[in-house]
Amino acid sequence: MRGQVLGVDTRTGDGIVLGDDGRRYTFRPRDWADRGEPAVGLQVDFETDQSRALSIFPVPGAVPVRPAVAVAHPGGAPVANDRNKYIAALIAFAFGPLGIHRFYLGRTGTGILMLVLSCTIIGLLLSVPWAFVDMIRYLIMSEREFASRYSRITD
Repeated sequence: MRGQVLGVDTRTGDGIVLGDDGRRYTFRPRDWADRGEPAVGLQVDFETDQSRALSIFPVPGAVPVRPAVAVAHPGGAPVANDRNKYIAALIAFAFGPLGIHRFYLGRTGTGILMLVLSCTIIGLLLSVPWAFVDMIRYLIMSEREFASRYSRITD
């Protein structure tokens, strides 16, 4: 059967395919038979077993309707990851106490707080370790978790 990927959970890799018959079928990462990851909007060919999609392959020449790195927030709204965790970690390392990395990731409230804190010696004693912890968190965070937390593109 043919269908379209509707969404993919960023934490588990589970997803939903809308079949050409109008029914929704769930899948797990092991059901994805192609290299790479499913993309929201991608046309796929799959076998069914009740409400499960199995042996899922992308339709040759099919282009996802949404960006290829599209993932879903726990609420289900798809987003594309337009931020890089290594860039964020580099900015946190170089300009951490000023909170520039927070602005880069769209966290303007805490970015302003770090900027204001860095104006005093006591504030620097707080913002330097804060920036270092942020840098380490970005580096050890998975790509999926980083995308779900810090993506700025919404549909």
